[in-house]
Amino acid sequence: MRNRPTLFTASWNYICRLPWRFLWRTLWPGACHLTVVIALCWASFALAEGFPKGRWVDLSHDFAEDTLYWPTADKFNKHTVFAGETDKGYYYSAYNLAAAEHGGTHVDAPVHFGRGRQSVDQIPLQQLIGPAVVIRVAGQIPQAGKGANRNYLISVADIERWEQQHGKLERDTIVLFDTGSAQYWPDPVKYLGTAERGKAAVDKLNFPGLSPEAAIFLADARGIKAVGLDTPSIDYGASKLFKAHRELFKRNVPALENVTNLQALPEKGFTLIALPMKIRGGSGGPTRVVGFIPKD
Repeated sequence: MRNRPTLFTASWNYICRLPWRFLWRTLWPGACHLTVVIALCWASFALAEGFPKGRWVDLSHDFAEDTLYWPTADKFNKHTVFAGETDKGYYYSAYNLAAAEHGGTHVDAPVHFGRGRQSVDQIPLQQLIGPAVVIRVAGQIPQAGKGANRNYLISVADIERWEQQHGKLERDTIVLFDTGSAQYWPDPVKYLGTAERGKAAVDKLNFPGLSPEAAIFLADARGIKAVGLDTPSIDYGASKLFKAHRELFKRNVPALENVTNLQALPEKGFTLIALPMKIRGGSGGPTRVVGFIPKD
């Protein structure tokens, strides 16, 4: 960005040195040329001054062999096609990837639990980009450890407690919940409640989630456009009916799961950007989630 004012000055000086008589004689080509130069001047000025200053925060876990997935889902697999020096003397690498839609930092599309609702490629971009807040509930949830029951249900009271301090949630806000769970990643016992795999392991899941009442409140009373947690699911670990998912998704409110670094964000005053893999007809997909905190 440091070089943009220099480009603007040089472009303007070039305009001042243009052969105006020649432009008059060849009006149309000259006018077109002048228009382009002026546009470049304004573009360089906008790039130098227009984008706000601030700090970016990565809210995504990376994908690797230790990425956590639902006990019944296929885990992330990265297979090497080639990595090394070619017979032409240059380095080249390429890999094949395979994984379930729902694992690591990802988005749940409404069609995941809502027949006829949006698939991941149909979620409007503006629904996953916009002003966001963090509601912290970690202090009300036991630390992970032997015998700890972490199946906490985030309530309407938790949301109203935040509003008493920060003001009423505005419509079209993205709401993130910090349960303190990200600190346990990628330990499956502390994060999921179990390291076991398979159908039987689902009954041993143990982590916080959103109550159905809170989901309805956020969607209907506050008109939020997306929600996210630092847990494996919007519903708590012991859920069997996934009511929070169902209430949100029938209203076409998508959900972000396994977000991280929420402690690096303020409670409000930042922008969230969540861009999922655009899988046609998908019920979810790996997502890069970032927050932008503008400089005061």
